[in-house]
Amino acid sequence: MTSDLRVDATSTSQADDAGEYTPVVDSPAPRTPTSVARHPRDRWRLRYRRNLFLTDLAALVWVVYGTQLVWFGTGNVAVAASKDGRITDLSYWIFSALLIIAWMWALSFVDSRSDRVIGTGSQEYVRIVDSSFRVFGAVAILAFLTQIDVARGYLLISLPAGIVVLIFTRWLWRQWLIVQRSHGKYSANVLLVGSLTSVTQLAREFARTPSAGYRVVGACVPNGKIADVIPGTTIPVMGHVGDVSRALSATGADTVAVTSADELPADKVKEISWSLEAGRQHLVLAPSIIDIAGPRLHTRPVAGLPLIHVETPRFSRGQVFLKRTVDLLASIAGVILLSPLLAFLAVTVRLSSSGPIFFRQTRIGFHGTEFTMIKFRSMVVNAEELLHDLAEQQRDSGNEVLFKMKNDPRVTPIGRVMRKFSLDELPQLFNVIGGSMSLVGPRPPLPSEVAQYADHVHRRFLAKPGITGLWQVSGRSSLSWEESVRLDLSYVENWTLLGDFVILGKTARAALVPGDTAA
Repeated sequence: MTSDLRVDATSTSQADDAGEYTPVVDSPAPRTPTSVARHPRDRWRLRYRRNLFLTDLAALVWVVYGTQLVWFGTGNVAVAASKDGRITDLSYWIFSALLIIAWMWALSFVDSRSDRVIGTGSQEYVRIVDSSFRVFGAVAILAFLTQIDVARGYLLISLPAGIVVLIFTRWLWRQWLIVQRSHGKYSANVLLVGSLTSVTQLAREFARTPSAGYRVVGACVPNGKIADVIPGTTIPVMGHVGDVSRALSATGADTVAVTSADELPADKVKEISWSLEAGRQHLVLAPSIIDIAGPRLHTRPVAGLPLIHVETPRFSRGQVFLKRTVDLLASIAGVILLSPLLAFLAVTVRLSSSGPIFFRQTRIGFHGTEFTMIKFRSMVVNAEELLHDLAEQQRDSGNEVLFKMKNDPRVTPIGRVMRKFSLDELPQLFNVIGGSMSLVGPRPPLPSEVAQYADHVHRRFLAKPGITGLWQVSGRSSLSWEESVRLDLSYVENWTLLGDFVILGKTARAALVPGDTAA
């Protein structure tokens, strides 16, 4: 998008197969909102949905008929209708076909291939699991009412196997889509509308997470002038908030994201929604509340107003018990399975440098209480004494609160290897067993760091600190202090057990791909 378009210039857009738009100046005549329909329709959503349909169908055919062959063999076995006879004209070959059709219909019915759930988040997988259980629940009820005796083993194998294969193929497609989106393809082209501050914040978030599938192509801000750009970005300003229709034509955007409504009365937002082409262009309202997960948000229309209710974050006794149970069982199993590795690392640390095997340090944990965190010693014995001198040097990592250096001279040779694969943190499993830490949670801070906390940051102590956490798998030392705090608070306020498993999976993957670790 060029930045020298005049206010009176409009354009058409040429869309390639990847969903990217190249604005072409057409004529100075202004267009009406209905002229948006003249833009070529981007086909990536339709093509991607078709690809998902084909792989879903192939996966279900393979699973359902594969289960039938394993359970019954290649014979023409019929479904038993009652104790007295069998339905000879409804063999399992036909029944399997009907099951596949019903399963495919259920996946389509819940919009599991919608561009609103693909690419990021867990909704795509949740819809697959939900629709699959509904199909098999319907089959079980129908079989009971009609006295059709369907082999239980056939159903019990098909359901979990089908879910696993469907999720795996969707995951493969998601990895491909993430790569495409990192190059600006297969993404919604977004026009941001709102105050300069809110537009800038949302633009940076979209740029930080391209996998979400939102590529900002322009913005309309109060007192905006053509040829300006959003501070800190290359996003062009397409005019003020009243130029949305003109900006849509100029940029070829298919999504309008209203980031704040201070300068936009309700009637104006409604006019924007009316001007969008149904089925191709979308309106997104981005409220100023951030880092609030879906389970805490509830929309309730009252007198025509879409009120958003935000539940207060709290941990029930059941949640606390469930998290502690998972922590205890998983950490004990981890210590048992990793005991040979733990013994090898302990001997290696002892023989490679003088000093104790373990490094013990006071950290701040649950409800602000102090505890002793243990790790394999990866630095020289007097590392703490050298910290003051190193802190005054120019650092190439970390942030204003968290000290970190990529080539810290205090790290021993074996310590550098352990840190590369996060092996030095394995003894923290004993902290988890003792109850001072959790497998997943906020980063355990030093008392000196807590002394610099703003009041709202203390909310991170509502949860036990973790060996790993959301901020560790979202950038680690490359994050600013504000981003680190935001991610920790987001975890505390939106905890789910499924979210913990996702973070643990990402941690395992990150450990296999060498990188820097948290201090």
